Amino acid sequence: MTTSTTLRPDDLRSVRDALLDTAGTVSITGSGTAADWAGPLGPVDAVLDTTALTGVLTHNPGDMTVSVLAGTPLRTLAEELASHGQHVSFDAARVADGATVGGLVATADAGPAALVFGSLRDLVIGVTVVLADGTVSRSGGHVIKNVAGYDLAKLLHGSYGTLGVLVEVVLRLHPVPKRSATLVVDCSLDEAREHAASLLGGQYEPAALEWISDDGHGQLIVRIDGTADAVSGRLQRLREVLGSGARDASDTGPDGGPDSGADPWARHAALVRGAPGLAVLRIGAKPSLLPGLLTDLRADTVTAGLGTGVATVALAPEAVADAHALVHAAGGTSVLRTRPPGSDVPAWGPPPSALAVLKAVKNEFDPLGRFGPGRFAPWLVTPHDAEGSR
Repeated sequence: MTTSTTLRPDDLRSVRDALLDTAGTVSITGSGTAADWAGPLGPVDAVLDTTALTGVLTHNPGDMTVSVLAGTPLRTLAEELASHGQHVSFDAARVADGATVGGLVATADAGPAALVFGSLRDLVIGVTVVLADGTVSRSGGHVIKNVAGYDLAKLLHGSYGTLGVLVEVVLRLHPVPKRSATLVVDCSLDEAREHAASLLGGQYEPAALEWISDDGHGQLIVRIDGTADAVSGRLQRLREVLGSGARDASDTGPDGGPDSGADPWARHAALVRGAPGLAVLRIGAKPSLLPGLLTDLRADTVTAGLGTGVATVALAPEAVADAHALVHAAGGTSVLRTRPPGSDVPAWGPPPSALAVLKAVKNEFDPLGRFGPGRFAPWLVTPHDAEGSR
């Protein structure tokens, strides 16, 4: 058994030096909140720890952009931006656990706010990355409409640390809402689908629209953001379309009332994380197809973005392979997020039609297969993956 060397660079130059001074395979790690996502990591010669790459490099409040080192926890960045009334409009569940900006990009994570603001793929406007051979590459900048150059951010989004080391990230910001309010409706998935169609087809402008289910109990959660005065009128219109079953769950801001019970978004985050003994899949499909797909999957717990088409489902380990196949047949995507200890469940489903493109990108960025061996197995098998399997 070999012992991996741990590298802990604290700036761009030391990241480059660390890669040039080492040989063999490398695992890129941050706070560890998604260490087990995707395929199981194969043996590596070195672990590159990004947690010393922290801090704000440049904040332009007037342009509403911020540049940070990739090892910065997003919750820490939020605290620094709060005094300016700005934030990154991103609310993935593991942000509260200390997930880093780079890790959130690398895993293509997202939260309910993606309904309006998208994922980090849409919020990142510039990156600096170091490739396996020490090459430093930059893309984008502090201009939101910058489209010049090779869009590295989109390639790195969802790469699970297999293409390069993300060192610096430039993010677009948004104002913190003056008031935020949430309504909850107990309902089945079919009823939630009807409500969602009404809300998305009208002028209700929900900031988040999620259906959650646990132990057969389903709830539709609707959040709206805005000014203190505007939210009151919009809440009334929402109650009219959702019916008498809609109730206030939380209301923040100067005119908001006290929380009337447990925070439904905290429950949502808990379901995203999963439960002991169950495997968790993150799936994506056309929003119109998602409810039917979820019905076929028969998951133990569900969080479903009825406007985004993104869901997390908790399943028995033995049901994962069939779940991957169902999602693939529906034209969707799926990736394993939680692998119960001791279980051998596939991280990925059938290979995508763009597999040749994925292989070409991997070969271009990391021809020796140094980064993240095993993460995309069996789709991508590098020389190091083959060695580790023998």
